[in-house]
Amino acid sequence: MSTADSRPWWRGAVIYQVYPRSFADGNGDGIGDIAGIRSRLSHLSALGVDAIWFSPWYPSPMADAGYDVADYRDIDPVFGTLAEAEALIAEAHALGIRTIVDVVPNHCSDAHPWFQAALAGGPDAPERDLFWFRPGRGPNGDQRPTDWVGEFGGPTWTRTTNPDGTPGDWYLHLFAPEQPDFNWDHPRVRAEFEDILRFWFDRGVDGIRIDSAGLLVKDGTLPEIRPDRLHPFHDLDGVHEIYRDWRRVAEAYPGDRALIGEVWLPDRQRFANYLRPDELHAAFNFDFLGCAWDAVALRESIDGTLSAHAPVGAPATWVLSNHDVTRHVTRYGRADTTFSFAAKREGIPTDLELGTRRARAAALLSLSLPGAAYVYQGEELGLWEVEDIPHALRQDPMWERSGRIDPGRDGCRVPLPWSGETPPFGFSPDGATTAPWLPQPADWKDRTAAAQAGDGASMLELYRAAIAVRRAEPALGDGAMTWLPAPAGVLAFRRDPGFTCLVNLSAEAVPLPPHTERLLASGPLDDDLLPPDTAVWLRTPGEPR
Repeated sequence: MSTADSRPWWRGAVIYQVYPRSFADGNGDGIGDIAGIRSRLSHLSALGVDAIWFSPWYPSPMADAGYDVADYRDIDPVFGTLAEAEALIAEAHALGIRTIVDVVPNHCSDAHPWFQAALAGGPDAPERDLFWFRPGRGPNGDQRPTDWVGEFGGPTWTRTTNPDGTPGDWYLHLFAPEQPDFNWDHPRVRAEFEDILRFWFDRGVDGIRIDSAGLLVKDGTLPEIRPDRLHPFHDLDGVHEIYRDWRRVAEAYPGDRALIGEVWLPDRQRFANYLRPDELHAAFNFDFLGCAWDAVALRESIDGTLSAHAPVGAPATWVLSNHDVTRHVTRYGRADTTFSFAAKREGIPTDLELGTRRARAAALLSLSLPGAAYVYQGEELGLWEVEDIPHALRQDPMWERSGRIDPGRDGCRVPLPWSGETPPFGFSPDGATTAPWLPQPADWKDRTAAAQAGDGASMLELYRAAIAVRRAEPALGDGAMTWLPAPAGVLAFRRDPGFTCLVNLSAEAVPLPPHTERLLASGPLDDDLLPPDTAVWLRTPGEPR
């Protein structure tokens, strides 16, 4: 990144998300692993990223692809060993790449030792206090304690069976039944997670990504959800005490260790509360991720993001895709270019050529805005959402829990194509006989890393060039920006010293402003005209106009 050395790294970093199951398979079992990641670190070094965020790699029954954690201090054998993870962290550091691990504090797996003890010990087990066990309603206790709807849809309570075989209490799970929620009112839960942070900081990780960061605290009176009162488990004020404690843990370590939250909140002020100077360092900007490909909407999102971050002095983050959302190459090729979980459906028409052109322009936009930028694996290859996965092969619980209405998240998690003309495209080693855990489209033969390397018109080379310019330009990364006058449908802003970004979202080509150099463009220019759905970076002397 190009920001001053005195600034913490996380303020302006380019952070690459690795979804371990789908990045690279080192042992030929069709599932990505740490050996595969280590074998492809050169790809990330050549890309120029500052840090890698690893999605969960812990021991897990994989009811939710690893977000159901059975042990937060080890590595699932399908991914490798703790020693391999430590070697990966060291090898990344040797390449100048920092590391971030994913911690899931809202819930664990039903295979976690605490939860197993809570079940085995019956109604009086002390471990039950670490979760949300409650009697059911009705004369026989056979009605759920509340009618809350889960984050994956469906009910949020599952009834247990006592050791003697009689029906027991119910336990809360905001996600799948295999993911019981922790009771964060209990001091043992709080102490446990502070120790988990120390465990990974002691192994050299530079940051912690916090899953579902706004859900931890619940209203213990278990009120039903009503629009005229506070939500019983979304963004309750008590969560901030937890993150103040975590911040103290992080600050006890050298090297600017960072806490990065997954915070889905429509209220920008409530969102910014998580970023106060004694809480999290950064949080994901889902407003920008879900924004339409529209100049007015994008400018409003950018302005709203920067204005929300300014009072707390936190850097903004810019995200286009991740492991939970429809890949933006696909979204940008649709009539509705926004993203929301509620709108996800099968069979929506997509123009992939248009989506790719817009995705290239969006890459230059996101990489030139003030703050940190996140790149989801495969984004740099221009991968699209795989939407024709056979129903029998789908693994995301969202698919079944939504009544097969939401197609789920498997389409953005399909294993990466590295080389070759046919699947598995180098994802698994030569000679592997097990197919990748999700099928890859044959059309990805033109999207492999090997096919794109050295092709100046490819998405991969665009990302490599953009990140290289970002590193070299003192104007980019953390800092300020100034909007410039522009025609309708065009975003134009300046970053000092001497950098201008222009993004044309209109239907007509527009003239370039005065400049001394074209640093990079997302597509071919027509002399001094910027075509629709194209972005350009320019060297521009003088003061903002």
